Amino acid sequence: MIVMLFGLTMLSPLILSYLVDDGAQSVYDESLMLTVLCGMLLWFRYHRDRRELNARDGFLIVVLVWTVLPLFAALPLMLQLGISLTDAYFEAMSGLTTTGSTVLSGLDTLPMSINLWRHQLVWVGGMGLIVLAIAILPMLGIGGRQMFKAETPGPMKDDKMTPRIAETAKGLWVVYLGVSLCCIAAFRLAGMSWFDAVCHAFSTMGLGGFSTHDASFGYFDSPQIEFVAIVFMLIAGMNFGSLFLAVRQRSLRPYLHDPEAPWFLGVCLVSVLVIAHYIWKDGVYADLDTAMRHAAFNVVSIATTTGYANVDFATWPIFAPLWMLFLSSFATSAGSTGGGIKMARALLLYKQVYREIVLAMHPRAVYNVRIAGQVAPQSILFAVLAFGFMYMVSIVSLTLLMTFTGLDIVTAFTAIVASINNTGPGLGEVGPSTTYEILSDFQTWICTFAMLLGRLEIFTLLVVLTPAFWRR
Repeated sequence: MIVMLFGLTMLSPLILSYLVDDGAQSVYDESLMLTVLCGMLLWFRYHRDRRELNARDGFLIVVLVWTVLPLFAALPLMLQLGISLTDAYFEAMSGLTTTGSTVLSGLDTLPMSINLWRHQLVWVGGMGLIVLAIAILPMLGIGGRQMFKAETPGPMKDDKMTPRIAETAKGLWVVYLGVSLCCIAAFRLAGMSWFDAVCHAFSTMGLGGFSTHDASFGYFDSPQIEFVAIVFMLIAGMNFGSLFLAVRQRSLRPYLHDPEAPWFLGVCLVSVLVIAHYIWKDGVYADLDTAMRHAAFNVVSIATTTGYANVDFATWPIFAPLWMLFLSSFATSAGSTGGGIKMARALLLYKQVYREIVLAMHPRAVYNVRIAGQVAPQSILFAVLAFGFMYMVSIVSLTLLMTFTGLDIVTAFTAIVASINNTGPGLGEVGPSTTYEILSDFQTWICTFAMLLGRLEIFTLLVVLTPAFWRR
């Protein structure tokens, strides 16, 4: 059913292709027909085999959705652009995981329907992530009520959004769609064309960073457009559950009770001020206003794991882009479309470290780790510590594998960090002014795996890859 529904999402680029006659009509005809046909064959073969799904089935469904759908999403790219399966799958995976890395150049001259399809993948992937984190993972015991204290602390665990998962997912869709429409209108009013406004709104709300132009936001060179992007990137970087409650209650109070929101906004604000002052003092820009404009846009873009750029920030003093990539590792809130370990886990890790320091000085002290006013159970702390360890091990292992293939350390490390955090641009040969096209096929598959690993919160994928998962 999921494959068939996904095939129907190709209708929008198909209709656009017929309207503008960009030469890709037959490509979408074939891709849509093949995708829906494969879904129908699977459904026809297995629709009578009905039983209750258990947690193991849930893990497998989640992994299959994020590995199989990119295969079908890659079809229009392969058929129209003539690129290899490796590059097409990378591009599709980058879209659905809301990473925003690309192997394509000449974006300005791509058929309009292809650009729409790329950006639509980000938008669909972003909504899928929100429903996954808030509605699906709770049933699996790996991301919801059992782990809510670790992943999405705040009003959601005290005030159930709706009584049923289906209603929750529906409510999230309505809010996500409504904010996306506001983003489209804001971009249009700021000066974008309708097509650019739709595409960039899709990327902004999904925090994916795809653009219809090779120069990304540098093409527009507009402070007004950049300001709109900053506002909506910040909205998308915070918990959509809090946004859902804020809309339902017509109040900002849910954000005030969300422990991640003030930290997220505070870290972004301080980082913007520090980096703006740093690059101004270093002489990158002649005046502080210009430095502030470019720092605000690029810091928020990378911190929220979006990946837009209005200048080549790789040419800034190395501290600035490295700090920005570091922010992408933890800044965004759980339940958002952002990547990284999420602010909730970062807060728990920090509080646990502080607790150990206190206990080292006062061994008999009773000191509990609290978040959102509640004591975090030991099981949650252990799970977060394990996640943090595997996160670091994944980055180190995949970076070593990239350097083994002959890639320089800066490119290898930043490509993996950008991929596993679903950020997009790295530094070196995969900086904001270049693409991932320079990577070999093997290196591209490593980055593809890193995107999937980061998007599925590491353990979801690792569980399916363990032999014990397949034993009866």
